[in-house]
Amino acid sequence: MATRRTYTSDVITNAIHQVEAARAAGRRGPISAVARELHLDRRLLQTWVTKARTHATATPPTTPPTSSDVDPVLLPDGLLHCRFCRHPMTAVFTWAGLVYDCPPPCRRPVLNATAVANAVGLVVLRHAAHLVPALTHPRAASIAAGHAHRLITRITAGIHPTDLRITWPTTRPPQPVPLGHLDLARKLTGTHPQRARTILRNILASIDPTTTATETAHADAAHLLAPLLQGEAAIRWADYAHRSLTHLHGPTHPDTLAAAHTLATAHRQAGHHQRAYQLLRELADHLAATAGPDAHPTLAVRATTALVLHDLGHHHAAHTLLTDTIDRHRHAHPGHPATARMTEHLDRLRHHHTTHPDSSPGAAVNLPTPVAQP
Repeated sequence: MATRRTYTSDVITNAIHQVEAARAAGRRGPISAVARELHLDRRLLQTWVTKARTHATATPPTTPPTSSDVDPVLLPDGLLHCRFCRHPMTAVFTWAGLVYDCPPPCRRPVLNATAVANAVGLVVLRHAAHLVPALTHPRAASIAAGHAHRLITRITAGIHPTDLRITWPTTRPPQPVPLGHLDLARKLTGTHPQRARTILRNILASIDPTTTATETAHADAAHLLAPLLQGEAAIRWADYAHRSLTHLHGPTHPDTLAAAHTLATAHRQAGHHQRAYQLLRELADHLAATAGPDAHPTLAVRATTALVLHDLGHHHAAHTLLTDTIDRHRHAHPGHPATARMTEHLDRLRHHHTTHPDSSPGAAVNLPTPVAQP
């Protein structure tokens, strides 16, 4: 009779973290994949993951110790960002202790807060030890992490606590935008995109896209430049424009909403369909609240959301959403040419479903709730 194999807590924790990392990376069947790689029984690994999540959900946040010798040192708020969803990460207490995590729907693995603080603190000590008053303290690195905002503009976190990208402040102040250059670039984007791109790059030559604009002109230039680029470059400047316009005007300003659409388009063109879907859902909610649920911009975004759902593999949901959107658009805007374009998209979806009946399902998403007809 075979003896039952036992596993240490370190092995179990490592296996759970690998599952979370595989899930965050978008791998199909993360539990089965990790079980094969670690030579574990899939059902046993599933039990470990389920118990860990149940414990994390059921255990209320605990109060951190009050002793000054063991108080956790956290990074300043808003300094640490996720590489995957690009949102700020927050410190929370879980079954694994104090960790940095992202809000849903990001499914990245959590990061041990102490390990992150120690890694950042070592960077601070290496570059600016004079900022830290207690260099001889045994926890000098963690103490130094509390001063990181005085030296570092942004920290982008990857899979592991030491997988950090440090963004330093720009050494040159942003140069003022020459009078008339932005208007000229705006006029040239449709007719001479290469010349417009050159002008916009000159305007943004002194700008670090990981920061946030303090002048509308730089945010507008980035918004004009992003559609003229491809891949990560387009995403980088579209993200800068959206983040900056949100800061300058608020999340529901027309310019901010236009920048959100540009950012979603950049992600979609780069093949980041999940991120594009999330941005389009948020944009549709903002437009429904500001312009109305049946306004043309709102319905146009809903139609694009349906196409992204199709890109994700949710063919039935995409067909349902686009059909509902076409009906609402035809009722609210009779004779509008956009209705015909939406119908053409719907015909293509039907043709694809007919010619690819065995298409595999896409990644899990929270599907939009159809808006009831008035």
